[in-house]
Amino acid sequence: MSLTQSITDLISAAVTEAGFFLEDVQIASPGSHRIITCIVDGQTPLNLDQVTIASRVISELLDIADFMGETPFTLEVSSPGVDRPLTQTRHWTKNLTRLIKVTLGDGTITIGRLTEFNETHATLVENIKGRIKEHSIAFTDIKRAVVEVEFNRKDVSDE
Repeated sequence: MSLTQSITDLISAAVTEAGFFLEDVQIASPGSHRIITCIVDGQTPLNLDQVTIASRVISELLDIADFMGETPFTLEVSSPGVDRPLTQTRHWTKNLTRLIKVTLGDGTITIGRLTEFNETHATLVENIKGRIKEHSIAFTDIKRAVVEVEFNRKDVSDE
């Protein structure tokens, strides 16, 4: 079993019990130490106190794990970046009303506001100069979906 998988197996339950989701574990080994990066998410965007709680939970487990050996490590705990692909139901739920960029399997790109979704489809509403166009997109057709950054987001009712 890889070190990444061993760490994931060790900390997953504790992170979940603390009220968070473990998105990813990454390991870099520059020189004679390791950098272990754990990407943790919540139902809402994490604040600094929540990241601190997750860091403490993970650190306590890694400090006593036999498989870590004697190699020193640095633990980094972070929330997912805005460029994280939407791959799970909770990602879509968390981003309702946000602007989403969807790339389909054929390369077509659609950008619209996520207004609803179900088990099979997402509905994006595109507003081009006051013309509203609704897109119902099957999840099976999506190659990649990410949140589009909005610096001057209008209230959804303003669109």
